[in-house]
Amino acid sequence: MTVKVLRTDPAAQLPTYAHPGDAGMDVRSVEDVTLAPGARALVRTGLVLMLPPDAEAQVRPRSGLALKHGVTVLNSPGTIDAGYRGEVGVILVNLGAEPFVVEKGMKIAQLVVAPVAQAATVEVSDVDATDRGAGGFGSTGI
Repeated sequence: MTVKVLRTDPAAQLPTYAHPGDAGMDVRSVEDVTLAPGARALVRTGLVLMLPPDAEAQVRPRSGLALKHGVTVLNSPGTIDAGYRGEVGVILVNLGAEPFVVEKGMKIAQLVVAPVAQAATVEVSDVDATDRGAGGFGSTGI
């Protein structure tokens, strides 16, 4: 699958896989942003994606930022639809105890490109019974 990418900022870097076989490509910031503890910000990437019509891109957190600094992607995973032609932004939140500085060129998220299956919905008057039933949210124990 090929994803065409337009750089809208001279500082933008194309998304890249760090290792062969990785699912997510690293996405980098094109600006410096300081996140106070508890603060969130839309961080620019300077990238516009042209995804194939049967694909989406998911914006996901980087585990190292989460573990070491408490910084994560707020609406994770964020979805970029194939028809979107605006700049990719990453909503970062600082859940840590110290201010966190996002520096220009820093890896801030991962981008996972995945196929999309669209479903048709059909209204019904009843649902079939299953062993699980309506059990959710902790129904299988801890």
